[in-house]
Amino acid sequence: MAERKSGPVSVVTGGAGFLGSHLIDRLLFEGHRVIAIDNLITGNTANIGHLAGNEEFKFIKHNVSNFIFLPEDKLDYVFHFASPASPIDYLELPIPTLKVGALGTHNTLGLAKDKKASFILASTSECYGDPLEHPQKEDYWGMTMAYHRYHRIDTKIVRIFNTYGPRMRLRDGRVVPAFIGQALSGKSLTVFGDGSLTRSFCYVSDLIEGIFKLAMSDFHEPVNLGNPREMTIKQFADEIIRITGTTSTIEYRPLPVDDPKVRQPDITRAKKVLGWEPRVSFEEGIRHTINYFRESLRGAL
Repeated sequence: MAERKSGPVSVVTGGAGFLGSHLIDRLLFEGHRVIAIDNLITGNTANIGHLAGNEEFKFIKHNVSNFIFLPEDKLDYVFHFASPASPIDYLELPIPTLKVGALGTHNTLGLAKDKKASFILASTSECYGDPLEHPQKEDYWGMTMAYHRYHRIDTKIVRIFNTYGPRMRLRDGRVVPAFIGQALSGKSLTVFGDGSLTRSFCYVSDLIEGIFKLAMSDFHEPVNLGNPREMTIKQFADEIIRITGTTSTIEYRPLPVDDPKVRQPDITRAKKVLGWEPRVSFEEGIRHTINYFRESLRGAL
């Protein structure tokens, strides 16, 4: 890779995952050469299959919780997006999740330090828990900032709120694929509680746009990226039923313990610092996503 034409070189951990694969597409579009690293514990090579034969792209199967060695002399950006990232993953893979959050972050920060590269960390809005403030601001505050302050590494932190779109896994426990999968299969949509919990859904292309803008910026504090348009889970279920045209109904079940009652990003900082805000309408984004799952289910038959 180092012998080919000059240009930014980016590493994306979790590159075969939902967000990582979309980020790789954007980086390649922007003229970057990309090295994807993924141990495929939740990632899927089908998400990057369209990149086979692309000379500006390289895939390495590796667990970043272990030491990372890359022979490339030049690295410009390290995007750390490797982590199980769904409710089912957290239950089934608690130790790998903790390891990649701690050891994986340590190893990727070390890689960025060694190669003098910028470091971009994908953080989750789950760090806000069941929030005391609403909407949630960034200053609610780690290893990445310590590396920035002590080692003078150029670091960025993106706090990601509910994101949806093609390449999500159908059975990962998140509400978007769960509802769409149930609707397309003619099953009841499972709503926990009375449906009054709220979530904010951001389409993946909007999120990737914000991540790219943050990576190219000189800003180092955490930045929320998400869509502040808030919906109740009941409203979301009704929309999925309407758009898919399913005959499915809603089935209510007891609310799990510690499920956040509200989740809405305060994107004031993203607007001010990055000039970013979501542009894809819910109707447009959800139709793209439904079509993706419809094709996926058809292909599985």
